[in-house]
Amino acid sequence: MNPFDFPRILPRGGAVDPAYARKGIRNRVVNLMFGAVAAGIVSAVATAGAQDESRHPAATTIMLTTASPTAAQEKPQEVTAPIGKQEVSAASAERVNLDELLREALDKNPAIKSAARRVLALRARVPQARSLPDPLVATNWMGNIIPYSVQQGDPSSYRGLTAMQEIPFPGKLRLRGQVADREAEAAWWEYEKTRRQVVADVKSAYYQYFYYRKALDITQKNKDLLEKLAKIAEVQFKVGKGLQQDVLKAQVEVSRLLQRLTVFEQQERTARVQLNTLLFREPEASLPPPAPFEQARFTQTLESLYELGRQNDTELQRAERMIERGQYAVNLARKEYNPDFRVEYMYQQRPLMPDMHGVRFGINIPIFYQTKQREGVIEASEDLISARRSHDFRQTTVFFEVKENYLAAKAADDLARLYSRAIVPQSTLALESSLAAYQVGKLDFLSMVTNFTTVLDYELGYYEELSNFQKALARLEVTTGVELTK
Repeated sequence: MNPFDFPRILPRGGAVDPAYARKGIRNRVVNLMFGAVAAGIVSAVATAGAQDESRHPAATTIMLTTASPTAAQEKPQEVTAPIGKQEVSAASAERVNLDELLREALDKNPAIKSAARRVLALRARVPQARSLPDPLVATNWMGNIIPYSVQQGDPSSYRGLTAMQEIPFPGKLRLRGQVADREAEAAWWEYEKTRRQVVADVKSAYYQYFYYRKALDITQKNKDLLEKLAKIAEVQFKVGKGLQQDVLKAQVEVSRLLQRLTVFEQQERTARVQLNTLLFREPEASLPPPAPFEQARFTQTLESLYELGRQNDTELQRAERMIERGQYAVNLARKEYNPDFRVEYMYQQRPLMPDMHGVRFGINIPIFYQTKQREGVIEASEDLISARRSHDFRQTTVFFEVKENYLAAKAADDLARLYSRAIVPQSTLALESSLAAYQVGKLDFLSMVTNFTTVLDYELGYYEELSNFQKALARLEVTTGVELTK
């Protein structure tokens, strides 16, 4: 396979094959590495094989199964069994799909449910605000101490019934309903913000989980290969064809990969716990490996993202509703200078006399307007100004968030493309050259190992930038309201 086939292995916008690491550049590197190393030491081991076989049978077996094509064909399991088992288990294991996780999060996440209930609660407040105050009904009597007992022959004695209704000044109920309605709409945008944020958090955690699982897989395979390389270097040193520092260097690289494995394992657990938390599962619940996903095609311009942010940002929309709510609240506060009305109906039943009916009208007089109504207008006006300033600030923040995530996405996309189309192919060619030079004795073992680990580090770099690219798009989705990760 030509080393420049790497861009086709990692297509921009194509499927990320989870088996890429074992089907792509690694097989080529491994074959070249072990072929070159084994070819350099096979003659030395052949001459010293008789005396070394009894002292170092394990090392000799590793060298032979690695170096000899015939032996490799006859006993492939000795070389490929560890990697082969991982491939089979990875291929047969159940994989978790991002769409399934998103559906589960939207259905079970407590934050989304809480925000939805808040919207329902505030919407139920709207008809309450538009309704008249409850009427007052009262009953009374005048006469004997016994309830509803009148004194015969006394015209002032009676049994009575009173009904009263308070009627706010025209326009007050409408304004109260509008204030409550805008509060409910603002709460809906809060719900939408929560929903979008949970979706973005699930996507980010999923892409992180994908990267760390990929990093664990690649690093584990690299460690296995370097352990074999260290044993080959040890054999070479023992037969007098190598240096001790080669053995030490290989062992140091193995230890470095063990350290990285420990870090990746911790980060993979953290990403898994984060996903379980967002899905409202037990933190330590098992989670299958992530399924392959399509790299997003990012075609939006910065100007179009700015416009989408202005139109769809949840906090901007909520701020606009709060401005409308504040304006209605100011109008309502000014209406409070006007009196409310009261209508009362009275009925009296008197002994030996005709029944009496009466109607009474009343209004409240806002004589304390300096400490009530006027201060109410000031309060509502300041709330309105505060809402407008919050809207202005959020608008500038939206532009910053869009620009920040846009630049992060473009940088990650460019780096991923650079890794797949330039850095990894070029470093692979450098490794091939170093292997050839080492085979003829023109390059030391340390430089060859360094080139080997560099190629594999760049492979991790590609997946990290792919994850960063998808996460930046997920953050942009929160602000723009447009799905960009598909």
